[in-house]
Amino acid sequence: MAKAIHTMIRVLDEARSVDFYQKAFGLTVADRYEFDGFTLVYLRNESADFELELTINHSQSEAYQHGDGYGHIAFAVEDLEAEHKRFAASGLAPKDVVEFKRDGALMAKFFFVQDPDGYKIEVLQQHGRYR
Repeated sequence: MAKAIHTMIRVLDEARSVDFYQKAFGLTVADRYEFDGFTLVYLRNESADFELELTINHSQSEAYQHGDGYGHIAFAVEDLEAEHKRFAASGLAPKDVVEFKRDGALMAKFFFVQDPDGYKIEVLQQHGRYR
């Protein structure tokens, strides 16, 4: 059986991105590998083995184009309202909390935030299929 282990995004500024993901989701550097031309940084927290891989291409100076195919990565949290307040107090500029209903029942409660490179991140209340 296959197991998801990481997702990768390209970022311009390693320190800025590491700081954002630490503040927002408690992700810390699990490993860092420098190569000729690029650096790989793996971030994770104690809640899951799944990692976020940051790729820093040393020659890149312009913002990456996300195209129209990228959607978002999602994190589930125990207390969405508290996290929304914490994000706002930390200057992370979260969007408003939204509720999705299906057949009259709550399916999802969430907000979005963007990282320093413009990647969209959904923060969901742990509920139903979002654990």
